[in-house]
Amino acid sequence: MAPMTRNRSTPEGVPTELNAEYYAQRASHALIVTEGTQPSADGQGYLLTPGIHTEEQVAGWRKVTDAVHAAGGRIVVQLMHTGRIAHPDNTPHGRQPVAPSAIRPAGTMFTTAGPRPMPEPRALSTGEVAATVEDFRRAARAAVTAGADGVEIHGANGCLVHQFLSSNANHRTDRYGGSVGNRVRFAVEVATAVAGEIGAGRTGIRLSPGNPYNDITEDDTQELYPALVRALAPLGLAYLHLVHAGDEELLGTLRGLWPTALVLNRAGADLLTRAADVADGRADVSSVGAAALTNPDLAQRVRSGAPLNTPDPTTFHGGGAAGCTDYPTLARRRSDQ
Repeated sequence: MAPMTRNRSTPEGVPTELNAEYYAQRASHALIVTEGTQPSADGQGYLLTPGIHTEEQVAGWRKVTDAVHAAGGRIVVQLMHTGRIAHPDNTPHGRQPVAPSAIRPAGTMFTTAGPRPMPEPRALSTGEVAATVEDFRRAARAAVTAGADGVEIHGANGCLVHQFLSSNANHRTDRYGGSVGNRVRFAVEVATAVAGEIGAGRTGIRLSPGNPYNDITEDDTQELYPALVRALAPLGLAYLHLVHAGDEELLGTLRGLWPTALVLNRAGADLLTRAADVADGRADVSSVGAAALTNPDLAQRVRSGAPLNTPDPTTFHGGGAAGCTDYPTLARRRSDQ
């Protein structure tokens, strides 16, 4: 199950009983990757997203992990620092967002007052970059303390790690900017810190080569991502989770370079195509987003050839049980007939 933002935590970033029920319903997936979870207060960008840096948040995640494990599932918490993709109105502290460089992203951010332009972020100092690495380390330990089976580092989709990789969001002149070797440094330092804290076997990382989402430009994808994967490979992480943007040649290159499990998210593809990726050796595991959201028993439906529930995108983000825990299983649908 791929990570999907649901915006249903408390304003303090604490997961609730609704979150626990939602994830437990989907415990039949081989692995659940949670929604993006901020490793620090400055890591929050969206409304009502969960954190994993306070005692209250850890206690909230313990309810989730206990419920998933009781249902026979496994779950990793995705650590997501949004960097410049943020608005102060969405956070309890109201501070200016932070980023590799003080470059405002194009686009708007949804707030309680409606869509608003994202402000110019504050550039992290070199020392603050190192402190942010430590935030990830502490958050990984907190996730394991909360009962998670591991963590996934979010290095994709325009969030902070991805911003350091990019050529338009990162104009730094210190050791974290400029050359490919410098731009991959933050991602490698975060992965090294997390793996050193909780073990490489409990650590995954998600990347999205060539994905322009959240105003990202990558001018050197063919050089950048092989260099990053080569730098990460010696760590022996549990898996690499790739969001595939259509470059089959690059996918093959990264597949050949990566020494452990490769999880592939072929966004927008049907389930047969995703299954073929595994059968044909392009990936070891396929991750599924919307189909997992709308079908708690997706694995059973795939095995039996049963039809899938129809998604309602208007309930994907925010709200209560509607569009979260009310999608019926096959068993429930039969009992209602």
